[in-house]
Amino acid sequence: MMSEFRQYWRIPAIVFTVIVVLDRITKWWIDTNLGPVEGTSMPVLPPWLYLTYVKNTGVAFGLFQGIPQFFTVMNILISLGAMYMYRYQMSHTIVTQLAMGGILGGAIGNIIDRIRQGFVTDFVHVTWFPGIFNVADSAITVSIIALVIASLRDELNPTTKETEQPRDNA
Repeated sequence: MMSEFRQYWRIPAIVFTVIVVLDRITKWWIDTNLGPVEGTSMPVLPPWLYLTYVKNTGVAFGLFQGIPQFFTVMNILISLGAMYMYRYQMSHTIVTQLAMGGILGGAIGNIIDRIRQGFVTDFVHVTWFPGIFNVADSAITVSIIALVIASLRDELNPTTKETEQPRDNA
């Protein structure tokens, strides 16, 4: 069991922990310094980047507002599905391991908010971007992009498959 943890879960667990801790610290700082009034903002690199306090009851970037319980359940189910897919269906390259930690860390960071307060605290406001987001959203997005790029690279270059760790379907 310990060798399975080292082989499959050590790197994702480290990334997961870093993401959850960063997400919690940044949200605490935002809640303390900009909350509880939504829309309270602080310039970082005006006119492009602000920290703006937003209560998000939807999903990433403020989409589909108003049904937080649905998204809490969906996030939990998707996280469990991702863990299963990672363990039994995916290659365990370093990119896959880092991305899995980022996806799960981001998902759990937002699940904690939804369970604790009924909404997710968002605060990164890039003025040319259509939504306001947080560390957890960023981790999920960057991780998914990394997985897509790695998958496309593997499809286009079959020799990369020879260097990856084999899957253990036991």
